[in-house]
Amino acid sequence: MKYLQNILKLLAVVIPAAITMSSCSHTKSYAELLNDETKYINAYLADQRVIGSVPADSVFLQGENAPYYRMDEDGTVYMRVIKDNPDGEKAKYNDLVYMRLTRYNLYSYANGTLPEGEGNNDNPLTQFNFRYQNMEITSSSQWGEGLQLPLDYLHYDCEVELVIRSQAGMTDEIASVIPYLYRVRYTKSKI
Repeated sequence: MKYLQNILKLLAVVIPAAITMSSCSHTKSYAELLNDETKYINAYLADQRVIGSVPADSVFLQGENAPYYRMDEDGTVYMRVIKDNPDGEKAKYNDLVYMRLTRYNLYSYANGTLPEGEGNNDNPLTQFNFRYQNMEITSSSQWGEGLQLPLDYLHYDCEVELVIRSQAGMTDEIASVIPYLYRVRYTKSKI
């Protein structure tokens, strides 16, 4: 009888502990995180006008109400052109390009409202830059391919909004699987 009581006491401790451990230890798989990322990007883009490809002539509609263009088949980057400088210079390989940006975590987008952004748009002392298309150096590759993509089509002094999936975003954030909306202005180095 005492043996049965000890087993019941042990079970009374072990079962709740096992239930607690199993409920706390569930972390999302990478596939689940990617599905969540798609869901949040779709939620943001559902409130926008989206065109499924880059214009054949690479002439983008511009302005605050311009559509987002899906920039690749996988939908890793969507771009809205706020303004371009068609008379301006195009970036060339290894040009030093400066960015002023604000980015918004799309996981926090709800009811048509963006969360508070972060970046250097409001801080003239902070400079973000990269060497265009030179992914051999960390100062360029750290930004990911998504932030450099607009300069494949547009000119210096352009301004865009970009929806970027994690795999095309900042390299140290790929594993986080967080989609961001970026508002970016690109300028050429005066050096």
